[in-house]
Amino acid sequence: MKRHFAYVLSSALLALALLLSGCAAAVPSTEQAAPSAAPTATSVPSQATQAVSPPPPADAPLDIESLQQAYEAVYQKVSPSVVHIHVSKTVTAAPSQSSPFPFFGFPFEQSPREYRQEAIGSGFVWDSEGHIVTNNHVIAGADSIDVTFSDGTTVSAKLIGTDPDSDLAVVQISDSTESLIPIELADSTKAKVGQIVIAIGNPFGLQGTMTTGIISALGRTLPAQSASSSGSAYTIPDIIQTDASINPGNSGGPLVDIEGRLVGVTAAIESPSHANAGIGFVIPSIIVKNVVPELIETGYYEHPWLGLSGTTLTSDIAEQMGLERSQHGVLVINIAPDSPAEKAGLQGSAKAVKINGREARIGGDILTAINGQPIQDFEDLTAYLARYTHVGDTVTFTALRDGKEISLSVTLGVRPNRVQSTGASTESHVWMGIQAVPLTPSLASAMHLDKDQEGLLIQRVYQNSPADKAGLRGSYMPTLINGEVVLIGGDILVRVDGKDIATAEDLQNALVGHRPGDDIEIEILRNGKTLTGTLTLEAAPSR
Repeated sequence: MKRHFAYVLSSALLALALLLSGCAAAVPSTEQAAPSAAPTATSVPSQATQAVSPPPPADAPLDIESLQQAYEAVYQKVSPSVVHIHVSKTVTAAPSQSSPFPFFGFPFEQSPREYRQEAIGSGFVWDSEGHIVTNNHVIAGADSIDVTFSDGTTVSAKLIGTDPDSDLAVVQISDSTESLIPIELADSTKAKVGQIVIAIGNPFGLQGTMTTGIISALGRTLPAQSASSSGSAYTIPDIIQTDASINPGNSGGPLVDIEGRLVGVTAAIESPSHANAGIGFVIPSIIVKNVVPELIETGYYEHPWLGLSGTTLTSDIAEQMGLERSQHGVLVINIAPDSPAEKAGLQGSAKAVKINGREARIGGDILTAINGQPIQDFEDLTAYLARYTHVGDTVTFTALRDGKEISLSVTLGVRPNRVQSTGASTESHVWMGIQAVPLTPSLASAMHLDKDQEGLLIQRVYQNSPADKAGLRGSYMPTLINGEVVLIGGDILVRVDGKDIATAEDLQNALVGHRPGDDIEIEILRNGKTLTGTLTLEAAPSR
């Protein structure tokens, strides 16, 4: 089944900023809680080990009237804090056609056409200074931002800060008033599956809409809007899944508990139709609490970085390393040069073995706890880093090395700069519709390929793009590389029209000279097998 992560964008902004549509909709063109301390060893149990509360008695009465009153109270409390966000931007479109007559040997192209593009989303009041929190993808590239409150008052806003890696952004209204009602925060680390939650936002532009549901799952990951220069595609950890109805226009709005406190920010849905299918994804309040103050103060957020690649320790790998099959943790595979992990003396895996017919690396350190908090899998590790650590913090790992327990301290660095390829040529105005990163030895190893294999690993495929129509597949399986959760498993683009592709520049050069409607021959690796096919290029949605 193809997975469709839909973010809140207009259908036009979708092609321009992200690959997916979802929680923001298109319109026709014409007092915060103090940060909590790091947890104790039992304060943030993994989902599998959470304490189970006994269910209520089967004959317990259902007080519908009290529940209804609670819903009404939540709406009255929260709706004044929720805003409707309208953005517009200037978009440069590729020429619709070119003159067939050469001019000094080169095709004569029409000038690019500019037009205004509009989209809507949701947001909420953060403080009495007029700061409004929303999703980064709602306001990305906007020339103007207007904020409408529940009483119908509309004011302009300016961009204060953005963080694509958590899909959060802060804007500030130009006319701050005493009537601003900041939202109250809940502690998302205490959220439980089955807990009642409520979303308030502007689906399809229907301002002030409330929907309800439950927390369906915890500890999900969601693709971020960037990739690293080392080939890592980042994800947002600790994501909350809900069945509360979320539709285009909801993005950036609050998901609250039955007391009207912020549990998280609605960000995306998974749906083949880009409308609610009962699977919504929410950025947890603990990440919001960490990121937003930094965006207000500096305009950006620096994510902590370890600088290692690894994988969840499976029973088969544990057995190969002479450990009990029940042993849990994160096996370190590679250490990035000059990284915090290397400076701390962490060791990667140097031995290769066959497990179920596939090559696997073993022998590295096994991380079993961070600051006393047990690590069951790499989701536990990345969630802890996102929740409780900052750049410059020193964390202590408990690890197994050659079967013996050791302790290592690591001072966290800054996540490396981001770089990505979207499969577009700015010279020819053509577009494939992918997000891809260079295949590094670490990525190749994680996908059981030769470490010298080159190509571009496709991270995501834009909906209805040429790549989507050609059947190309994005990555879906998370693993840990260079201290970040990386999505792997997608197609690897290795050749275009017979030209080897190893970098974003290679792909861009291969597209130079092509025009919308041209067919290109592509060669990919899928599950280790070479496939060839044809892709029909289209006009790039932006330059």
